[in-house]
Amino acid sequence: MHRPATPTKLKPPSPALFCGPYAIAGGRVILVKKLHCPLCLQTRSAVNQPISINIPRVDARNGAAPAILDQLRAKLSPAGDVVSPKGRELTLKVFGEALAPAAVVDRICNDIQRDGDTALLRYCQALDGADLDAASLRVPAAELQQAHAAADPEFLQCIRRIAENIRTFQSAILHQDVTITPKPGVSLTQRYVPLRRIGVCVPGGAAAYPSTVLMTVVPAQVAGVGEIAVVAPPTKFGSYNNDILATCHELGVTEVYRMGGAQAVAAMAFGTDTVPAVDKIVGPGNLFVALAKKQVYGDVDIDSIAGPSEVIAIADDTANPAHVAADLLSQAEHSPGSAILISWSQSLLDATYAAICEQLETLERSDLTRPSLEAYGALILVDDREQARRMTDAFAPEHLHIQCESARQLATSIRNAGATFIGNYTPVALGDYAAGPSHVLPTSGTARWAAGLSSNDFVRSGSMIEFDQTGLENIADDVQRLAEKEGLTAHRLSVSIRR
Repeated sequence: MHRPATPTKLKPPSPALFCGPYAIAGGRVILVKKLHCPLCLQTRSAVNQPISINIPRVDARNGAAPAILDQLRAKLSPAGDVVSPKGRELTLKVFGEALAPAAVVDRICNDIQRDGDTALLRYCQALDGADLDAASLRVPAAELQQAHAAADPEFLQCIRRIAENIRTFQSAILHQDVTITPKPGVSLTQRYVPLRRIGVCVPGGAAAYPSTVLMTVVPAQVAGVGEIAVVAPPTKFGSYNNDILATCHELGVTEVYRMGGAQAVAAMAFGTDTVPAVDKIVGPGNLFVALAKKQVYGDVDIDSIAGPSEVIAIADDTANPAHVAADLLSQAEHSPGSAILISWSQSLLDATYAAICEQLETLERSDLTRPSLEAYGALILVDDREQARRMTDAFAPEHLHIQCESARQLATSIRNAGATFIGNYTPVALGDYAAGPSHVLPTSGTARWAAGLSSNDFVRSGSMIEFDQTGLENIADDVQRLAEKEGLTAHRLSVSIRR
C-alpha cells in the first residue's frame, strides 16, 4: 500500500484494493508522491496535484437532505430539461427555433403520424445525419448473419451464458393461468396471453449496448411474444454496430431498423409503410425517447417513462470504500446519472470520497463522469440506519446498493427501489449485465409504484367466467338486486330471463 507523506492518512479496510498515494488536506484530495504501484501497475506522475471534485456533501442531521434529494429528482426527471448543449444546437438547426424537448417530440410524433415514412426519413437525416430510404431503413438479414459470423466467439459465448441466466429467472417468475371453482357450477380463470408484437429501443449515442438487447428481448421471448422489432440509432454504436447486430441474430431477432430517438418511437407506435405498428414499446433512451413514449402511450403500451440512471448506496464502516466508490462511479459514468451515498459514518464518507477521486483518474469516461458526479451526486451523513431507510424510501431509487451490517435485514425494510443489491460482492453491474432480472428499471421516484421490466410485462391478462344453470341460480338474486339498485333493468332482465 502507498503511504501518504503527509500527516493525514486514510486507512482503508483492504490495502490490496485501495492503493493510491493520496491524503486529505484542507478538505481536498492531494497526490503526494510519484510512485509506481505494483498492484494496479500505474505510475502516479503528479506531485502535490490537487484533484478537485465538488460532490455535494450534506449533513442530513440538520434536515437538509430532503431538499437536495428533491432537487436531484427534479433535475433528472423526464419532465425536466436535461439536454446537452449539442442537443440544443441541433434543435435550433432542425426546427429553426429553440423548442423545449416536449415541443420537439410533439412535432416529430405529429409529423410521422401524418406523413409516415416521408417524415421518418426526413428526421433520420436531420437528427442523425443518416442518408436512408425506405429500402435501407431495415437491416438486411444478410448483414445480421455477417455480423454474427464475424463476432468474437468469446463474445457470443458470453451472450449465450447471460441469455440463459435471464431466461432462467424470467421463466421462473412468468405468470401462469389460474382456474378456481369456488362454488358448484362456477369456473373462474385468469388467463395470460402473450402480446402479438413489441418494439425494443436500444440506445446507441455514446456507447453500444448489447446488454439492452438481452435485457429486453429475452424476457419478451420467454413470454411468447410472436414478433419483436428492434430499433437502434443509425450510428457506429447503434444499428451499424456489429455487436448489436450479432446479439440480435444470436437471439433470433430478424427485424432491426436503423432509427432512434423520438422518430423511432413514433414510427413503431403509429406504423408507416415500412415499419408495422407494435402493441408495446420498451427499452431505455434519452429524454426525447422518454417524452415520445409518454406521448404515444394510449396508442400503444409502454414499459415506463424513464429518466437518467440513478443509484443510492447505503454503507457503514464495515464497507470497503473502494468498492462503494466504484459502485457510485459505475452509475455516474452514464452521464447524466445520479450517484448518492448515505452513511452514518463520517469516516466512510471521507474515505469513499478519496477513493472516488483516485479511481476517477483511471476511467476512460472521466470527462463525462466528473461533471455527472458534481451535478447529480451527493455524500449524505445521517444519524442512523433508520434515517437512511426513510430517506431511501422517499427517493425511491432505480438501484439501491446496501453494504453494511445486517444488509439483508435493512434491504427488506425498504419498500421503494427498482432493484436492490445486497452485500459487498453484489455490485450493481451484475444486475446491469448478467444476473437475470432486467436492467430496465423505474427511475425518477417511480419505484414507489412501478417495477422493473420482466416477462410479465409482455403478457396480457384476461378473465374467463363460466357458470352452469346451478351456478347461475345460486347468484341470480344478488345480481338482480344490485342491478335494480343501479336502475339498470336490462342487466336484471338478462339474468331473470334465464331462470
